[in-house]
Amino acid sequence: MRLLTVNVGRARAVPYTDQPEGLTGIDKRPADGPVRVAAPGPKGVGASGLAGDAVCDTRHHGGDDQAVYAVAREDLDDWERALGRPLANGAFGENLTTEGLDVSGARIGERWRIGPEVVLEVTCGRIPCRTFQEHLGEKGWVKRFTLKGAPGAYLRVIEPGEVRAGDAVRIVHRPDHEVTVAVQFRAMTTERKLLPRLLVAGAALHPESLEAARKYVEKYGS
Repeated sequence: MRLLTVNVGRARAVPYTDQPEGLTGIDKRPADGPVRVAAPGPKGVGASGLAGDAVCDTRHHGGDDQAVYAVAREDLDDWERALGRPLANGAFGENLTTEGLDVSGARIGERWRIGPEVVLEVTCGRIPCRTFQEHLGEKGWVKRFTLKGAPGAYLRVIEPGEVRAGDAVRIVHRPDHEVTVAVQFRAMTTERKLLPRLLVAGAALHPESLEAARKYVEKYGS
């Protein structure tokens, strides 16, 4: 298991984002050298966990619980075949493109050591948005991406440091529950009845998912 690339993006103006200044950093490209990774601060204030990477709409993106976004190269390859077009590393706006790692099958709270310094913790899957759809230029992309149910993973930074292409990825902690990123994603999108299952992941969950699960149980029971 390793990093193929570490991807960062600069802010640029586009006509298809709801960000107040019309800016997005979704167009991410592989970095040439090491990139510093650190917790960016709370959502709404903090942006990306990667130095030199732009997260422009901090209402919905970035912050400590969405500091880093990872996508498996294997999933990009599947989408290449489905779409009939090439998808470069970073095409989904991901910071880390991995090889040999089941990213969407990772458990909430799972921890990865990347290279000698950095430890990241899995928090949730990526919910697709209009900016993602328009960036790819695929009609109906939000629905199609959602139905596939392999969203990649957001991670928080447990131990900061530098990462670079080629770094080994090791799973150093795997919780004993069965709540994967894919399950969390389905619970938040197409299968709300799964929400009670998320509670066993506890504080490792993204706070918004934890709140949604608690509210569902209060209203409908477990």
